[in-house]
Amino acid sequence: MRTAMASMKTTLFVLLHWGLQCAVCRDIFLPPGTLYRVAGFPLSLPCAVSGYDGPRTQDFEWFLIRDDAGGRQMGVVSTRDKDFPYTPFQARVKSGELRVERDSGDKVRLVIQRLRADDQGKYECYTPSTDITYQGNYSAKVTVKVIPDTLQISFTRSLTGQPVPEGAELTLTCSAGIQSEQLTHLSITFGKRSAGEGLGSGAGGEVSTAREIISIDKLLGVVPGHSYKKRYDDGEITLEKRNGEAGLDVYVMKMRAVQPQDTGTYFCEASQWIRDPDRSWQKIAQRTLDIGNLTVQQLAESLSITSSPKGEVTLQVGSPLILTCEVLGLPSEVNSGLLVQWMKRGSVRSDVAWSGGVEVEVARMSPDGVVSWGDDLSRASGGSMEKVAEGRYSLKLFSAQPLDSGVYRCVVSVYAGRTNPGVSTPATLTQRSEGVTVNLKSKDVLVAAVAQLSRGPLLKRGSTITLICNATVTTTGPAQAQVQWLRWPIPERVIKKVPRPASDVALPDPPVVQKPRLVAVLMYDGVAEIYTNGSDVSVDRLSAGSYRLRVHAATMEDQGMYACHAQAWGQDPHGGWYNTGAKAESNAVTVYLYARAADLVLIPLVIGVSSALFVGIVIIATVTCCFMKRLAGQRAQK
Repeated sequence: MRTAMASMKTTLFVLLHWGLQCAVCRDIFLPPGTLYRVAGFPLSLPCAVSGYDGPRTQDFEWFLIRDDAGGRQMGVVSTRDKDFPYTPFQARVKSGELRVERDSGDKVRLVIQRLRADDQGKYECYTPSTDITYQGNYSAKVTVKVIPDTLQISFTRSLTGQPVPEGAELTLTCSAGIQSEQLTHLSITFGKRSAGEGLGSGAGGEVSTAREIISIDKLLGVVPGHSYKKRYDDGEITLEKRNGEAGLDVYVMKMRAVQPQDTGTYFCEASQWIRDPDRSWQKIAQRTLDIGNLTVQQLAESLSITSSPKGEVTLQVGSPLILTCEVLGLPSEVNSGLLVQWMKRGSVRSDVAWSGGVEVEVARMSPDGVVSWGDDLSRASGGSMEKVAEGRYSLKLFSAQPLDSGVYRCVVSVYAGRTNPGVSTPATLTQRSEGVTVNLKSKDVLVAAVAQLSRGPLLKRGSTITLICNATVTTTGPAQAQVQWLRWPIPERVIKKVPRPASDVALPDPPVVQKPRLVAVLMYDGVAEIYTNGSDVSVDRLSAGSYRLRVHAATMEDQGMYACHAQAWGQDPHGGWYNTGAKAESNAVTVYLYARAADLVLIPLVIGVSSALFVGIVIIATVTCCFMKRLAGQRAQK
């Protein structure tokens, strides 16, 4: 029994010792096989060693056991012996077609640039020993099967190289297919090379450095190139797979609107993929076919915008204003959306002065034909914007007014190849026409305004404030005044102490100027508009040149400095009224509100009653206190 136990312990000790040694012994790693690769295309076999002693850089030797060699090994290539290759491989090793590429000191790759049918067999990766003791695995084997090249690619129509206008649609067609007994997948890529980029051709070594546009990958997913992702998301680039003939599928790429940067050489690339036993996808064949060169002609080279009439136009007030915009140089084969705008610089409104450097939009027509007006001035005078012919647009103001004078320009934004662009879609090109200066002849107009406070008793809280504005308009022909009433708070002087070395001196600051507040407006046609909140205000016209403002039941918030502004409106020959631009500001009238007599009596009365009540309470409290003390003393004597 003791002998059996001792024998078991010895066996366990030996097994444990052997296991610890094998945990750190040499081992060789090759991908699991069988590997299928295509004749005429590259083969790359990785081999790595671990658990070794000695230097970090290990040597590798590759052997091949062909299927028809009866198990005989042939030396292929070695990292330590240049004379290692057998005769069938010497020329290929010398030319570099067959070589070993080192990834690191203990990891290399056997590379065969162009596989042949007789390269099929079992490959062995061997590492000469650098270990102190010979233990572990020093070689590993993997089977490689060479299958025929059945990858086909073609196109039905090539690019002619003739210039294509910017915005045109580009359609490229490529046919591809494989006839393999093995389960392989096909991917298709459309790409572009710019001038100076190179691309290999033929059966092997076809590695493209060009830019990918869009592809259908090995799992039939559509993948846009990095530089084309936004255009793909916007639906401007598509790729479609169709059933073809003779075992070839047809792939159609469409580019909705070509851009200048799309100039270049286009190609179609077909790749054959297989899934290895380690579940990784490997590209085993690839062919690239040039479809042709594309040159995009920029729209800026042909587009021009003209406006008419030319130069300067002078009209009488009330006359119609007609401007025409013509778009020239658009390619007829491209359907483009146009955004047409009429811009004006230098207009002056009655209440808002537009500086000469500010340009405003008068009207616009969107690519879908919808007209919108950019300001109320054009709408008020009445007008229209129309497309009178292909590429020809007109702006009509039925009755021009002085505020319509200025420099007009037609601005056209072209969306090449996009008839209905989105709101965020940038325009392909925007151009402006030469300016048309429009002058409106108007009569000389003089305007004067004087404000005064109506005579009467002193104004008190609750009284009616009455202000009169005498506005006169001197001109020929019918005219009316439009009167605005404004109010400023009464300025207050702020006393501020300025520190001095000897003494403090109080100096007043200048009055604080505040912006006026619009109280009411009496329009030229007699319509009144009230702008105050909480106050009872009315405006009316007493006579042809006299205008009245009344503030009923005035409060302390209604006092201040009042002024009136008069604007002259004239009548054109068609009976329409227009703002002549002439205006005048009156003097300021200060309005104070005094306290009422009832307020003057009520204040001392309230103070007197309050004082009497306070004194009475004090006397009563004093008498009560003394009486209680006396009563307490009498009780104590008893």
